[in-house]
Amino acid sequence: MLHVENLTKRYNGTLAVDRLNMDIPEGEIYGFVGANGAGKTTTMRIIAGLLAPSSGKVFIGGIDVFKEPLEVKKHIGYMPDFFGVYDDLKVYEYMDFYAGLYGISKQKSRGLTDSLLELVRLTNKKDAYVDTLSRGMKQRLCLARSLIHDPEFLILDEPASGLDPRARVEMTEILKELRSLGKTILISSHILHELSELCTSIGIIDAGKLIASGSVQDILEKMSHANQVKIRVSSKEEEAVKILMEIPGIGSISSVVGVIDVNMEGGDEACVRVLKTLVERDIPVVSFQPVESSLETVFMQLTKGEEQ
Repeated sequence: MLHVENLTKRYNGTLAVDRLNMDIPEGEIYGFVGANGAGKTTTMRIIAGLLAPSSGKVFIGGIDVFKEPLEVKKHIGYMPDFFGVYDDLKVYEYMDFYAGLYGISKQKSRGLTDSLLELVRLTNKKDAYVDTLSRGMKQRLCLARSLIHDPEFLILDEPASGLDPRARVEMTEILKELRSLGKTILISSHILHELSELCTSIGIIDAGKLIASGSVQDILEKMSHANQVKIRVSSKEEEAVKILMEIPGIGSISSVVGVIDVNMEGGDEACVRVLKTLVERDIPVVSFQPVESSLETVFMQLTKGEEQ
């Protein structure tokens, strides 16, 4: 559905996007992850045809975004991180207005509006003024707006930004439903654990470069050379730490009240070797629990925890 080739964007000599390559197959929900200033919004605005690149190519459904901008806009729905609403309009008037921009007749737009408001759980707000809606409702209304022309590809920049937990869950359920309807979705978010549960694949951008891309599980497995292990001992905590420091492949170690957190290289065999060493040295190990990697820990490892 989406093909991005060597995309580059410079602002007054500053490289915001650096030869970025990305492919999103049809039917995917692709999470776009990066620190503030990493290049997410710039990339998404270029893909949406709202910003010209310095160089590179973007194709959506085989259509060249830069050579056929009007044609490609028929196939994409864009929801920016900051959007405008017309507060003096009622919800159905707001939807009618955007339907008109796409040349959809009033008669047809009313049926579309009813269907879309039902999809985003706003049917009971059809006659409400936009300025009376909560932030979560406004977010869902803007998502409905981006769907008025039935696009195949959605570009959603931080759609859950500022939402309370209930509103985020509602947004997540709607996006899953849209995927079941055949939509392909590119979504950026800072809420990484929710992306890991929602998305079929993710891409991590850092300093304008795509440094990892694939399914969440594939990316976690690629980072599995660095294990985190939580060890609990009933006594001899200081002695256990000293023993661990002598073992090859052990990285950082921290201990608090009988619980020792260890970063170490290697997989299951390395864990077995460390546990065996502690037991043979008479350390009373109560539990030895490898900590499953999360998207958050992988993100911090790959970007080195630095804000761009």
